Amino acid sequence: VFDLVLPPDTRNDWYMSRWEIRLAIVLSGAVLAGGLIAPALAAPVKATTEVLAVDALADLAVKGRAPKTGYARSEFGQRWADVDRNGCDTRNDILKRDLTEIVFREKTRNCVVLSGVLVDRYSGETINFVRGNITSMEVQIDHVVAMSNSWQTGAFKLTLAQRTALANDPLNLFAVKGRLNSQKRDGDAATWLPPLKKFRCAYVAQQIAVKAKHSLWVTPPEKDAMTRILNTCPKQVLPEK
Repeated sequence: VFDLVLPPDTRNDWYMSRWEIRLAIVLSGAVLAGGLIAPALAAPVKATTEVLAVDALADLAVKGRAPKTGYARSEFGQRWADVDRNGCDTRNDILKRDLTEIVFREKTRNCVVLSGVLVDRYSGETINFVRGNITSMEVQIDHVVAMSNSWQTGAFKLTLAQRTALANDPLNLFAVKGRLNSQKRDGDAATWLPPLKKFRCAYVAQQIAVKAKHSLWVTPPEKDAMTRILNTCPKQVLPEK
């Protein structure tokens, strides 16, 4: 008999109370005799919590778009705040995560990215990033769920601290080709999708994960667009938080 106990840090995950936990029991080198498993040889029980994007989407509230009244960038706190208090601002944290061949500015404790190489998720292109007033625009940080969209789908109800967390959440941020970020503007899945079609399933799953984590809803056209994309990849799982 196995007593399954989930670790404290996963028991209260935002998705644990919403979707079924799938348990994978891996028994390595176990001896089966008369239907009994030799306890000493049974491998540890491991719990996994993969959530399908289609299931997560089904659980999101569906409402109309709220007015944009009151929306301003300042409503999401300091731009690129150091919310994780690691000494680096969020923009540089994302550049460090998403770029390779990185060169840092000296004496910044590897915080300020001077250059690097980005393989853009949205286009598949390889882009050389060089920090500068003009060159920095070649690589921009995209809010996967645009801030204006988040405001109109529930963020207006959040506290300033909660909106600051949303604006700086790594789950909601990608380093991408600057022109595509500008093209997207505040579009949702119904009005803008990455040109690289093979990334669209992962992109939509990312938006769903952000909306679920931060208590946002989807509009009917947005949900319809997400559903059409996920119909092509029904086994697409949500990204980790």
